[in-house]
Amino acid sequence: MQTEGMKPLEGKVAIVGGASRGAGRGIAVALGEAGATVYAAARTSRDGPPPPDNMPGTIEKTADQVSARGGRGIAVRADLSDEAQVAALFRRVEDEQGPVDVVVNAAWYRNALEQWGKPFWELSQEHWRDMSKIVDSYWLMGVYAARLMGRQKHGLIAFVTDHAIPDPSAYYGQMMWDVGHHAMNRLVLGMSAELRTANVAVVGLNPGFMRTERVVRHIRAAGNEAMKEFRFDLSETPEYAGRGATALAADPEVMKRSGQLLWAADLAKEYGFTDVDGRYVPRFDPQAPLGEVPEEWLEMP
Repeated sequence: MQTEGMKPLEGKVAIVGGASRGAGRGIAVALGEAGATVYAAARTSRDGPPPPDNMPGTIEKTADQVSARGGRGIAVRADLSDEAQVAALFRRVEDEQGPVDVVVNAAWYRNALEQWGKPFWELSQEHWRDMSKIVDSYWLMGVYAARLMGRQKHGLIAFVTDHAIPDPSAYYGQMMWDVGHHAMNRLVLGMSAELRTANVAVVGLNPGFMRTERVVRHIRAAGNEAMKEFRFDLSETPEYAGRGATALAADPEVMKRSGQLLWAADLAKEYGFTDVDGRYVPRFDPQAPLGEVPEEWLEMP
């Protein structure tokens, strides 16, 4: 039973992949605010080279934000598409903490927005390799989480993904985005089925249009027409999905969700949370009436 004043994830341990920026950062911070110890894992570190596009964000900055919000943040530099590094990450966390309660992966390897609209034959082989690394990271995070949580007989694995199209067999509109997310969604389906008897839940978590660092930079550079085209007025912060992950992690009946692809917006309605500015943000609907964009939304997260 939760005592008065106790945070819902006090004493819980989480690993968040892709935590240097974007959805991973937002989820790590939200879990920390709920009291969790969070291992923020990603490639970008203060002690290493910046990403090719010089995007801000490091695992150390995320870990500091986790601690500032009331959790305990621990930065781990790791390429999650490399099995040896994923194995070392899970071994370290188990050695230092014992059981792991939550594993989230939000790793991504290239900005699809910059390539949107290009036919697949104009994409470089590097784009295909990066997409393959994304799938590798989800596979490896699922495999090592399953091995650990299967022994524990409890845990939550959440994959940040996209299932916004009504027909699961339909095309997402950009080849790398399509192949990568369909693969993630199939991993959720298969892993959840095989982990059900181990009492380990596996879900897909679908944010709406997030104001990530890359999105904000792209929109600022592209101007007002891009804001309207991409419906920036309907955007949400990465912490909105983070609050969804937190609500799932704190739910003692989360196994009922296993195998499902869940919208952050639907979780907000069910669990009663809002985005950081107090708004309930509904599912992304490009047909919704055009709204205003506050100036602060164009500030880098």
